[in-house]
Amino acid sequence: MLFFSVSSNAEGQLEKSGDILHLLLPATALGASLIVEDDYQGSWQLIKTGVVSRLVVEGLKYGIDKQRPDGSDMDSFPSGHAADTFAAATFVQQRYGWKWAIPAYIGATYVSYTRVASDQHYVEDVLAGAAIGVLSGLYFTDPYKGITVTPIAGGGNYGVAISGKF
Repeated sequence: MLFFSVSSNAEGQLEKSGDILHLLLPATALGASLIVEDDYQGSWQLIKTGVVSRLVVEGLKYGIDKQRPDGSDMDSFPSGHAADTFAAATFVQQRYGWKWAIPAYIGATYVSYTRVASDQHYVEDVLAGAAIGVLSGLYFTDPYKGITVTPIAGGGNYGVAISGKF
């Protein structure tokens, strides 16, 4: 019985750490964009990225009743935590480059892991949420400087477009 309570407490701490990082990552991206940029274009792009990503997530949750692994409700698909954090990480990558994006993507991946490990989501839920966040970030975020990498898909063709100022 003691082992179970320790395990339960560890799961609760894992979920709590993911919840904190879920709020901290977008807030840090917003704060950085406000400090770094004089014209606030990046801040507006981050807001559009986050709002559209969240609207897509909530629309899918409303339309798709999928029970969470813990049985608590029918809002499992897709993961809003994953969408929010991957949207912020993609914004950081597009706007400020890979130097800053790698820690952001690691944080977003950790948040997604905590959602699966705490029985709030299945793996496919966090993968779908991550895809929604990434696509929203790619669509709404213009590069601030440096090189951008954009996925391309259409007409049976798939690839990557690389652009930048040289």
